Amino acid sequence: MSNKRLGRGIVTAAVGAGTLAGAIIAAGPAWADPPNCTAADLAGVAAGVSAATSAYLFTHPDVNVFVTGLKGQPVDQVRPQVQQYLDAHPQTKAEIQAIRQPLADLRARCGGTDETPPIGAAFGQ
Repeated sequence: MSNKRLGRGIVTAAVGAGTLAGAIIAAGPAWADPPNCTAADLAGVAAGVSAATSAYLFTHPDVNVFVTGLKGQPVDQVRPQVQQYLDAHPQTKAEIQAIRQPLADLRARCGGTDETPPIGAAFGQ
């Protein structure tokens, strides 16, 4: 498997798994949710964010190499590394945050939790 596919898979799996877990954890009775705040809505937004993240990583090989290099490391080691990388690369940080903004907006509108996958959390979400 190429490094590009591996990096995309890591990010996609992290975003997808964390989003689905967040949807299940945050899900309450369907009648209590505001409109457009269902698990399906969250999955749709997460799919768009995941696709945009994949495209970003393919078009920014340096970021892709960095993220791919995090594979297999404990979460408590990943977060500070990502934060240090983003602090050193403010444009990358802003671009990643913009890509993930639809998820933040949905969570804010729908009363979701702040729990996100480790890489997503390190990217400011």
